[in-house]
Amino acid sequence: MEKTLDCVVCGSCLVDIYVRPLPLDKPIGVGTLHAVEPIEVTTGGLVCNSGIAMARLGMRVAAFSWLGDDDWATLIRKRCREEGVDTNYLLTHAECPTGATAVLVDTTREHGFAYYEGAWARMDRRVFLDNLDLFAQSRMALLGYYSLLPNLDRDLPEVLSAIRETGCRVALDTAGSGGSLEPLDRSLEHLDFYIPSYDEARSQTGETDPEKMVAVYRACGARGLLGIKLGSKGALLSPSTGEFIPLAAVPPPGPLVDTTGAGDSFFAGLLSGLLRGLSVEEAGRLAAAAGACCVTGVGPSAGLRNFEETAALAGLDI
Repeated sequence: MEKTLDCVVCGSCLVDIYVRPLPLDKPIGVGTLHAVEPIEVTTGGLVCNSGIAMARLGMRVAAFSWLGDDDWATLIRKRCREEGVDTNYLLTHAECPTGATAVLVDTTREHGFAYYEGAWARMDRRVFLDNLDLFAQSRMALLGYYSLLPNLDRDLPEVLSAIRETGCRVALDTAGSGGSLEPLDRSLEHLDFYIPSYDEARSQTGETDPEKMVAVYRACGARGLLGIKLGSKGALLSPSTGEFIPLAAVPPPGPLVDTTGAGDSFFAGLLSGLLRGLSVEEAGRLAAAAGACCVTGVGPSAGLRNFEETAALAGLDI
């Protein structure tokens, strides 16, 4: 089938409601009133965060998830369409509302969260296998988050294998604590790209050294591009066994406002660079620049920039 899409981003899809500043070092208190800045609603979750980032970088992106039959779903579809993301596969769940997170931010930019997972967390083996035609149209798929999809984690090997059989390469992202190595260990051989954060990888592997973390994944059968996101220290990429490419962090092109979604933006930049034919190192630099742009705005999308601006920030001569 002709590849009319660059990437299908699937899984976590919800709204984020920002309340700031709100002190997080003491109880909010019953019956108390806190004066805050204007409360903002943004899109959130991997589907919106990485999907919008990839669209800003010039990729042809489709969103695949479940939403409720409610106003939050209308807002998500509208904003994704405005960003050029195909929303035809944002499906309506008959029973479960759209997910939402209240993001509570204090004066030091630390976060607390009140979270309702919503419809997207109901995604299971059947909804993926019933929509393999979508993946057949795409060069790549990005799925997340591992450890937060209780109806899918056990079936991940089968689902990932089926997606790859359509000729679509597969990337997996993770979130939260990162979960454990099982059942991830059975899925790694079916992945083309897997790059968790340091804390997620530590939870999964029990290791504290990034190279040893990667070695654990390799021992489980991972053959694709691996890496560890290291936050302000950059990242470490491993294209093959024993090969490591350290990446320095890129300074943000403005004041640090909010770190939400920076990891999703990193992944979006990396995949976009590889889809454009950049080397792993060049794509990694684009990824670091995309993450740096993200932290300059409230929420995961406000600070994102187009490909030319992001590539210039990365120091790429393109």
